[in-house]
Amino acid sequence: MRNKLFHILFFLGSLSLFAQSDSLSVKEEKVLVVIDSLAPKEDYDPLAPAQAAFYSAVLPGLGQAYNKKYWKIPIIYAGIGTGIYFYVQNTNDYNRFRDAYKRRLAGFEDDEFQGISTDRLIDAQETASRNRDISIVVSIGFYLLNIIDANVDAHLKQYNISEDLTLQPKVEMDPINTVPNYGLTLTFNLK
Repeated sequence: MRNKLFHILFFLGSLSLFAQSDSLSVKEEKVLVVIDSLAPKEDYDPLAPAQAAFYSAVLPGLGQAYNKKYWKIPIIYAGIGTGIYFYVQNTNDYNRFRDAYKRRLAGFEDDEFQGISTDRLIDAQETASRNRDISIVVSIGFYLLNIIDANVDAHLKQYNISEDLTLQPKVEMDPINTVPNYGLTLTFNLK
């Protein structure tokens, strides 16, 4: 009888198990998705540095505009313009000194540099020529720096650098002497 009772209870228990498996319960989960609005992800463009450098080579400052660094454009034009201004100024000075020297060699003493000796006119020509050369080198240097800056800035623009810079104290116990070691930790993530 016990055995029969056990079989009946087992049969009824298994029916309740099967009955539960037929009913489905749906569980609804809500997920909150947080989008980081501080640093939007941009697709990696391997040609962006080359484009920025090309634009700056064609028209100085155009690569900086491409990189959206508009504040650099006046600096570029000020550097190039200053070099060109001094190039023109030194060329005019050189021509004035040279013309006065040529007139002195021809025997005329009525030039604008009457109080200056002929040797000083030669030195003034050399100084004006050297300054003219330096001025053109400065202009070319600003032009090349413009191209290099656009290229490097376009490269660095594609790196996602986290805004989370943390500086925190750190205390560790020396396991041998059981003496605390104090330190300062700077953590930054390059992602």
